[in-house]
Amino acid sequence: MADYIQPHWDRSALVVIDFQRDFLDDGVAAIPGTTAVVPNVASLVEGFRNAGRPIIHVIRLYEPGGSDIDPPRRDSIENGAAVVAPGTEGSQVADGVLPHVFRLDADLLLAGKAQEVGPNEIVIFKPRWSAFHRTELDALLRAQGCDTVVVAGCNLPNCPRATLFDASERDFRAVLVEDAVSQTSHERLADLERIGITLRLTTDVLASVSR
Repeated sequence: MADYIQPHWDRSALVVIDFQRDFLDDGVAAIPGTTAVVPNVASLVEGFRNAGRPIIHVIRLYEPGGSDIDPPRRDSIENGAAVVAPGTEGSQVADGVLPHVFRLDADLLLAGKAQEVGPNEIVIFKPRWSAFHRTELDALLRAQGCDTVVVAGCNLPNCPRATLFDASERDFRAVLVEDAVSQTSHERLADLERIGITLRLTTDVLASVSR
């Protein structure tokens, strides 16, 4: 029987979603449980770096007063709320995940360009839930020969879930690192397994990538 689901670790890329300071437990738009998974996300990033596999950090930037924002937050941002606002400390990636001196180039990212972190590691901006929506993620992955997307980051029911659905619709093999993403539940994880998403723990992913 043909297998279209199991990960190909030697063709995998790590996609870290919305892992920014404003979304940590003490942030202005806190997503409970996000701070707790920082160590695992940092370990995944380090493991993929060591394995020479691609890493894409996908971030949000809400310009206060702007309207190009997902509907649930649009009114508050249009009225000046500062959540992951370009140039702010809250918009930066959580400490310990990127090199200490790294700062987001908001102008570059909002223009749709990738910002390089290091070899095989970049940051891109997304304007909605899915990391594939109005971004170059699909093309970036295919250009590097990736057929497996490994997802970690912030707030499973929103952006990670949307990204996993879009990855599946594009025929990527998709993995969720269930202890490296916030806001999980048994029901949410079970629903993802039903569409062919592979669930793994951080230690399992690191062992697989290192091989």
